[in-house]
Amino acid sequence: MQLDPNHVPEERTGLRLYVVGSVIVFALVLGYLGWVFVSRWQANHAIAQKAAQAAAEKRAQDLSTFEGMGGNNFEILAFYASPNAINRGDSVSLCYSVSNAKSVTLEPQSNAVWPSYERCVGVSPAKTTTYTLTATDATGKTKSAQVTVKVE
Repeated sequence: MQLDPNHVPEERTGLRLYVVGSVIVFALVLGYLGWVFVSRWQANHAIAQKAAQAAAEKRAQDLSTFEGMGGNNFEILAFYASPNAINRGDSVSLCYSVSNAKSVTLEPQSNAVWPSYERCVGVSPAKTTTYTLTATDATGKTKSAQVTVKVE
């Protein structure tokens, strides 16, 4: 191929410059939009991972609390007097904790009692008294615990 010394290169026309410029602008806009979508996807993905981790930690904490409260077992977790010795005329708190009980009774009868993870009732015995807490589950099975309050 031989070069013609008299050959004058064609000038770029306005339409050709417009098309090339439009393609460049379109490519830049697509690149920017792609960057925006990818960066937002990454941010949303990070938020979703943190939420999933927080949910897993919450489930583990809830399971630990559930197991600490007796889980699925029917139990009297605690029954005690505070204080366990009083002077005549003073009062004492009888505190109990049950899991999966349908009903609770306290003998000798004092204030109303009901199933609870943590509850205290006040009593004022006139003499040394042994209190019995009886819990009953949904199947009718019962469990009992006793505490003695000394009155001096």
